[in-house]
Amino acid sequence: MTFLGIDLSPEKYEYLVNIPREKLFSWLEAGIAILPNFAVALITLLMFYPIAKVAKWGAGKILWRKSDNIVVKELCKNLVFLIVLMIGVFSALEILNLEKTVASLLAGAGVIGLALGFAFQEIASNFVSGVIISFRKPYQIGDIIKIQSYEGSVKSIDLRYTSLVTFEGLEVIIPNKNMMTEILTNYTTTPERRVELNVGVAYDSDLEKVERVTKTAVENLQGKIKDIPTDFFYTSFADSAITFTLRFWVTYPGQNNFNRSKHEAIIKIKKAFDENGINIPFPIQTADMSMAIKQGITIAQL
Repeated sequence: MTFLGIDLSPEKYEYLVNIPREKLFSWLEAGIAILPNFAVALITLLMFYPIAKVAKWGAGKILWRKSDNIVVKELCKNLVFLIVLMIGVFSALEILNLEKTVASLLAGAGVIGLALGFAFQEIASNFVSGVIISFRKPYQIGDIIKIQSYEGSVKSIDLRYTSLVTFEGLEVIIPNKNMMTEILTNYTTTPERRVELNVGVAYDSDLEKVERVTKTAVENLQGKIKDIPTDFFYTSFADSAITFTLRFWVTYPGQNNFNRSKHEAIIKIKKAFDENGINIPFPIQTADMSMAIKQGITIAQL
């Protein structure tokens, strides 16, 4: 007996019918044998889910004290949840004797992570820097900072960029990687700032009187820190004046206040000099007339 060119003799027919039956029975036996492991794996997976939820809650409690960035906290909480849950998945696969599958998944994840790391290197660098900034807090919103040639107030901080509003009113977006690698000055965390003025007085001035008048002029300056002494040093004999440097410290709530302190100090010093007959000379050039006459230079040419 043949069917579609296949010999279907009783022996062949019985053989063809028994093959799928034997396969089905073998699969059934394997399924029954794996049922206990499957049950244990399922229980393990179900147990790890509440453990992951508890770990997420605990991470949130810890992060609440470490960072006030909501985005970073949610990201870290979800990351902890996924890590614990993946441990449960891998444990369940090992119970089912699927170690090779676990190894393949880990290898595949490693290759994908490496490829993504190269493809999004800049984004990843800014992202990691944003997370570090959130925890270390080298600056916060509202702080007055200087980085590179930009100086102003921090407007916002996210996971990739920091927004800075300069004193000219311009908004500058700076990648977080630069905020971590460049030299950064935070004026807000160091609220005491030194004002330095360079002044010149005439050569016929009473230098001790100049020092006394200058220090008195800035003594009651608004914002000046009285606990830090005022420094006064004569520095050089210049062409038309004896120069000195005046240094005093002021509180620094903002750049305008700092400039205002310097502005008021200049006004008070000039007023005090005028009241005490102390001159701030103009630049003067002295011409040797005898030498000029010898060289045939007229007064008009001078």
